[in-house]
Amino acid sequence: MIAALLLTLAAWLGFGTVLLVQLPITILAAIAGVWLFSVQHRFEHTLWVRQEQWEPQLAALQGSSYLRLSAILQWFTGNIGFHHIHHLNPRIPNYHLQQCHRDIRALQEAPILTLGGALAGGCLWLWDEARGKLVPFP
Repeated sequence: MIAALLLTLAAWLGFGTVLLVQLPITILAAIAGVWLFSVQHRFEHTLWVRQEQWEPQLAALQGSSYLRLSAILQWFTGNIGFHHIHHLNPRIPNYHLQQCHRDIRALQEAPILTLGGALAGGCLWLWDEARGKLVPFP
């Protein structure tokens, strides 16, 4: 449907015009999407361990966060904030993630990240194994 809409608009307004509008929107949306996935693993007290210590459930619940978003951002992002649940079971549809989070107490214990915290975590790049946390890279 999206391709049909874009082709119709291109036939009506011209391919160049549609490209000038659609390309920047697509690029910005892709950047935002990648950033939203990335920050849910990059917060100060995330869990990064060596392979021999790695446990899938622990990694899902402590190595990724619950990104608490406003209702409108939650809707626009397809419930991306419930990323920790996705790591436990990627087959749960995005429209059931909020209910899973609400109904299963253990899921509510995942680290909570706000949008402000996500923005602040953008400078955390290196894992300090001795301190067990992410640190900035000067």
